[in-house]
Amino acid sequence: MRAALRVIQLGALAVVLAVTTFFSFELDRFFIPKELVLHATAVLAALLAFGTLREATTTTVDRLLAFYVALGALSAALATNRWLGMRALAISASGVLLFWVARRLREQGHARAVVAGLAVAVVAVAITSLLQTYGLETTLFSENRIPGGTLGNRNFVAHVAAFGLPLVLLAALGAQRRFFLGATGAALVTASLVLTRSRAAWLAFAAVVVVFLAAMLASPPLRRDGRTWRRLFTVIVFVAAGVAAALLLPNALRWKSRNPYMQTVQHVTDYERGSGRGRLVQYEQTLLMALHHPLLGVGPGNWAVRYPEHAARHDPSLSDGDPGMTTNPWPSSDWIAWIAERGPLAVALLALAFLGIAASGARQLVAAPDAGDALAAAALLAIVAGAIVTGLFDAVLLLALPSFLVWTALGALSSPPPKHRPLPALAVIAILLLSAGGAARSVAQLAVMHIYETHGDRASLTTAAHLDPGNYRLQLRLARMGGHARCQHARAARALFPNAGAAAQLVRGCR
Repeated sequence: MRAALRVIQLGALAVVLAVTTFFSFELDRFFIPKELVLHATAVLAALLAFGTLREATTTTVDRLLAFYVALGALSAALATNRWLGMRALAISASGVLLFWVARRLREQGHARAVVAGLAVAVVAVAITSLLQTYGLETTLFSENRIPGGTLGNRNFVAHVAAFGLPLVLLAALGAQRRFFLGATGAALVTASLVLTRSRAAWLAFAAVVVVFLAAMLASPPLRRDGRTWRRLFTVIVFVAAGVAAALLLPNALRWKSRNPYMQTVQHVTDYERGSGRGRLVQYEQTLLMALHHPLLGVGPGNWAVRYPEHAARHDPSLSDGDPGMTTNPWPSSDWIAWIAERGPLAVALLALAFLGIAASGARQLVAAPDAGDALAAAALLAIVAGAIVTGLFDAVLLLALPSFLVWTALGALSSPPPKHRPLPALAVIAILLLSAGGAARSVAQLAVMHIYETHGDRASLTTAAHLDPGNYRLQLRLARMGGHARCQHARAARALFPNAGAAAQLVRGCR
């Protein structure tokens, strides 16, 4: 279990820093390395902890999560693009594995060490974002959606800052030593959150603060603990100083508005125009699409494949330069995506799992014998609130890094009821195999991205297509090269994205 702990701690930092310089794949050069770290960490930690996992307590939450993954697997098997289905399903499977391992680590007294590792990862996200904010230029950062740091998108940084702040607060307020280091970390995280101007994350931040403070006031041990309140006041001072410095220091951001942060505050709930209006259009059309697939949805990760069929006229979610394709590979909401991709039953299972985790946190808060246990329960409830609120307005748990941090944190902070029903070995093995499949696919994708960037000959690209048949861009490139295999690759591209205009044009004339 100590080895599993070290794997999770190293994996938490690695998932933040993992990125490639394959610029032809601007999104995937950030996503795929992080997915590989997520899967590799989950598989290795689960293998190391497999024996003790069999002794772990099974709860209703565990069964809900296992059935949720099983329904996702069935949906992925029936999806139009099974490659995308496998990729999205593996992220869910690895998140559940990390939840189980982290909870077992908590039961063996390692919760503080897990939280410390996750808090370091959250602060690392903030540091990379701030480095880009104040002028650091490196190929590891993206010039789009700055300051995204090693996440490649400022919204992703903001999401991590919002739901990750309770982890940093917990590490700081409960620290035996290095309290001021923790307070500085909280200041860095909050400063990065402010600078991103992410409305969804700002709303989530408000929810996190309200839930965390309400939990502290509701717990008698915490309410009476003067040391914790003094530390919290010091953290607030550090945070205020950090935010003030972030707003006053000259930076490399190029906002169009003269007063961008005040403008974001004024329009934080504006859904009459701009991106807010675009979200409403997208949500409406996605829910209409879900009505056509009411049982299992269109398949994990397949929203982008099927949405163009149901898009509204002049839908802002569609790409201007690539007809029949969406601008982003996922909708602007975890919950909308899950309804459309996995069906209402799967969403109900997941919602009940979150409800069960929150109820467990509330029980912990009421029954906590001391301030330390109550503080952990408060952090758990705040993380649940942050993950749910950010997920209502953006893609969060659809992605590898948030899945790693959120599910590991929930496992490390939640205590199951004392019922000794072991986790079924078959369920653990099945989910472990899904995660291992995700790791193998991520390795293949990285190898193909390298070939795509460094080779232009047909033989190398054909080999790459055998390694990763689900690479739409590669299939298009091979089809455009002509030759006797042109139609084979054109049809493969069309099968992956049936509504894509480029693939439809290439397949014309093929029998």
